[in-house]
Amino acid sequence: MTRYFRYCITPLVASFLLLICNGCEENSNNSLDHATLTNLSVTKITATTATLSAIILNDGGSTIVERGFCWSSTEQKPDKKANSVKAEGFATSFEGEIENLNVNTTYYVRAYAINNTGIAYSPVINFTTSADTQLSVAITKVTDITFTDATFTSSISTNGNTEIITIGFCYSPSSNPPTTNDIQVTPIGTPQEFIAQLSGLDSNTKYYVCAYAVTDKNETVYGETNIFITDITEDDRLTAFSPPTYRDDYSSIAQWSQRNYWNLANVHDPTVEKCNDYYYMYTTDASYGNAHEGHGHFPYRRSKDLVNWEFQGMAMEKTPAWVKDTLNNMRTRLNLPIIDNPIYGHWAPVVRKTGNKYRMYYCIVIDNYIKTGKPNTTENFDNSWTERGFIGLMETDDLASNQWVDKGMVVCSSSDRAKDWSRPNQNNWSSYFKWNAIDPSFIITPSGEHWLIYGSWHSGIVALKLNPATGKPDILGEPWDINALPNYGTRIYTRSASSRWQASEAPEIIYNETTGYYYLFLAYDELSVAYNTRVCRSRNIEGPYTDFNNKDVSAGGDCKPILTHPYKFNDHSGWVGISHCCIFKDDNGKWYYSSQGRLPANTNGNAYSNAIMMGHIRTIRWTDDGWPIVMPERYAAVPDAEIKESELVGTWESITLSYNSGRQMSPQTLTLTNDMKASGANISGNWHYDSVNKTLTIGSLKLYIEREVDWEASPRVHTIVFAGLNSAGETVWGKLKKS
Repeated sequence: MTRYFRYCITPLVASFLLLICNGCEENSNNSLDHATLTNLSVTKITATTATLSAIILNDGGSTIVERGFCWSSTEQKPDKKANSVKAEGFATSFEGEIENLNVNTTYYVRAYAINNTGIAYSPVINFTTSADTQLSVAITKVTDITFTDATFTSSISTNGNTEIITIGFCYSPSSNPPTTNDIQVTPIGTPQEFIAQLSGLDSNTKYYVCAYAVTDKNETVYGETNIFITDITEDDRLTAFSPPTYRDDYSSIAQWSQRNYWNLANVHDPTVEKCNDYYYMYTTDASYGNAHEGHGHFPYRRSKDLVNWEFQGMAMEKTPAWVKDTLNNMRTRLNLPIIDNPIYGHWAPVVRKTGNKYRMYYCIVIDNYIKTGKPNTTENFDNSWTERGFIGLMETDDLASNQWVDKGMVVCSSSDRAKDWSRPNQNNWSSYFKWNAIDPSFIITPSGEHWLIYGSWHSGIVALKLNPATGKPDILGEPWDINALPNYGTRIYTRSASSRWQASEAPEIIYNETTGYYYLFLAYDELSVAYNTRVCRSRNIEGPYTDFNNKDVSAGGDCKPILTHPYKFNDHSGWVGISHCCIFKDDNGKWYYSSQGRLPANTNGNAYSNAIMMGHIRTIRWTDDGWPIVMPERYAAVPDAEIKESELVGTWESITLSYNSGRQMSPQTLTLTNDMKASGANISGNWHYDSVNKTLTIGSLKLYIEREVDWEASPRVHTIVFAGLNSAGETVWGKLKKS
């Protein structure tokens, strides 16, 4: 057996025997008879104590009146004047314990006896106290816990000289604490650090574990017990999974007083950023019944799992003073009347972490006419366009604190028409503003450049380079000065180069390190129903951006893929207005799409149900050629149990998101059979499943598989869904129907 090292863990046990002859030393009167002592011994030696014993062999002819022991660490012949202890009783054999000794110290000791003629001493013996060592076994660290595996690590610390014969771990699902009578594991390593890797554990089971050491004295020393629980298998998680239960029609809890129950109710134009353990979502000032009004601006909520969200309040208490001041300073320079009470809209924030700070770019629009400054109503129309939008900036060190410092204006709407803001009638859509300062998105490039991407409806989407230190452009100039227009950004996308009122907005920009592309997501058409999401991409932040067909769309043109579109699965009203997205990823690198979804008008007999705005979060998968696709059902953290080929056999609802403005796409039936045939929903051919990459191929159509919730079922259940892109760049969605 391997011998590791010598350590001391128990007191030395020593026994000294001394036979004492007649005629003891140092009598008080050598002419008198005196006692004779024998068999002085020292036992039970520890670091600070020892037990002494002796025998009075002869009392010297007179009564013994006192007996005991004396000792010293400096005097080699200690006497009673030194340290001494009396023994109790009058028996001829006696013992005593001496205490408060010094650690690892040699002591000289003698027994003594006193009779009527004087005191007699035994010869001197010596002993050494122990080094006060204790073998200490550390608590077992348990790491790398899976369904069936775990890693144990521990160590032993001591400075003694006792030999360790065996080290190991013992564990049990029932014994607390475990002992070597339970399951033992032989580790690798030395007493200073030893480790064992276990397998074959039961899933979702509590275990008790401790390390131990066996010494050459056959003593077993245990460390403190630790407790761990093995993971539950994904299959077990799936069996136990409960889908979310909150209602899509939240009209009954839409009031401000019910905000703690909102979860993802009353969400519009979301942006999501992670801070410590939480994801934070910030949104536009929008709610069913305008429940948010009077409580501040930019509602926000937080979640640890992207499923259960806690409403936190408002990120901005009131409109910053700089907005009105900047507006009226501009109007003064333009010889326009001051607007005493501007009509504000607080829209579409974006939050990103930049270094140690979080920056929020937000937009505030002014809904007053330029010429007279009157509020935007049909009655007040003065043959001018409405005022400009402003994008501002505020910063915080911690999203949880909600303590923001406003940094003022970043950019505002700008024009290439100088002071000609005339509008002949309200049916004229040739907008005064070239670049509309709303809907900001923000990105830091791999090289460290900071860019603001913004724009909506007017002449397209622009990219504006920012100073990283300030988060603002270094120079702008007057927003009506055509010579200053390049300072307000470079156009990177337009739906129509000849139109100043085009139905595209809400840019969201990301960079995917895996593909090496910048992706520009766009919202097409009006927001209440027809909203649909498109995406184009570029190797460079300033373009050119190309679409699914490799067409350059920077200078104009509709782009594909189509990622979302109004749709309707069976047994539900379906969703419309699904766009103005944010794109983000979690700590594991998994990408997500988030936007609002609106219920169609007259859902559940409610004429105003189109104002019900539910936050949607959906998983993104990436195609082999680097395009994002969005899953058909909302993310619900369904356990990622392996999807087996046999599970795909059955009836599916399949929807192709062909563009049809304002019309919900409806499902068709797709059937997958055991003999690997697919038919229905304009999809046919043999099917094949790749379980490693979770892809389903039908003919030449590759579809990406996930477990999600069937949100339309009653009650909701988990199911399997797919998404892919057809040859036209249209997303194809599917959902397995469970009987």
